[in-house]
Amino acid sequence: MTSHILVGCGKMGGALLSGWIERGTPASAVTVVEPDRAAAEAVRERYRVAVVADPSALAPTLAPEVVIFAVKPQNLAAVAPAYRRFAAGALAVSIAAGKPIRFFADALGPEAAIVRTMPNTPAAVHRGITVACANARTSRAQRALCQSLLEAVGEVAWVEDEALIDAVTAVSGSGPAYVFLLIECLAEAGVKAGLPRDLAERLARATVSGSGELAHRAPETPAVLRKNVTSPGGTTEAALRVLMAADGLEPLMIRAVEAATRRSRELAG
Repeated sequence: MTSHILVGCGKMGGALLSGWIERGTPASAVTVVEPDRAAAEAVRERYRVAVVADPSALAPTLAPEVVIFAVKPQNLAAVAPAYRRFAAGALAVSIAAGKPIRFFADALGPEAAIVRTMPNTPAAVHRGITVACANARTSRAQRALCQSLLEAVGEVAWVEDEALIDAVTAVSGSGPAYVFLLIECLAEAGVKAGLPRDLAERLARATVSGSGELAHRAPETPAVLRKNVTSPGGTTEAALRVLMAADGLEPLMIRAVEAATRRSRELAG
């Protein structure tokens, strides 16, 4: 019996599937619904899971524990209602940005157990973080199942107030782009300071990724780590006077997160 239906196997769906298989989920326990023929064949060959092009090809006797929606948000209105027949027994998990729980309740029916999640792209290397919010019909066992599935690609946190998902989207969902921009800007600053571009880009990439790993592993807070590398009267202190000024990085980041939060609310309708 198939226990998981994965609807869509793009970057995020593929990351989840990879994580499940690596953690010991049998290939026989997963069915992927992927309409793109080339993508479907690649998934079938790599993971040896069952792949169908359309939900109409799913067996009438199928009784999954969970249906995971990993398709683009703009496609969900056309896709989600086809899974209404599973709503009475299966947990519905969405990783689609901007689609609230009420959307899935309308598409799947009022009896559906639904978890809305916001993952981020480091899930591709199983170092992501996903924030989840469940509706009232989701049982404790279903929450535990969802937690286990999401942990295959990184950390998991839960919120009870769905409205917080907009701020989560702005911080962790969009956050990787902010970090990549930091790498770009740091490299460009190095070039302007006289470094060859290839060296500047290498230094920036390694510095940001290494510092992130240090922040991940170290017991100290980021503030303490920052102070540890800042010698009084030294070069780092000179740079931080600019970055920590009244018009420096913090107010800029606050405005950026506020803008992303507003847009997330607009997309949710």
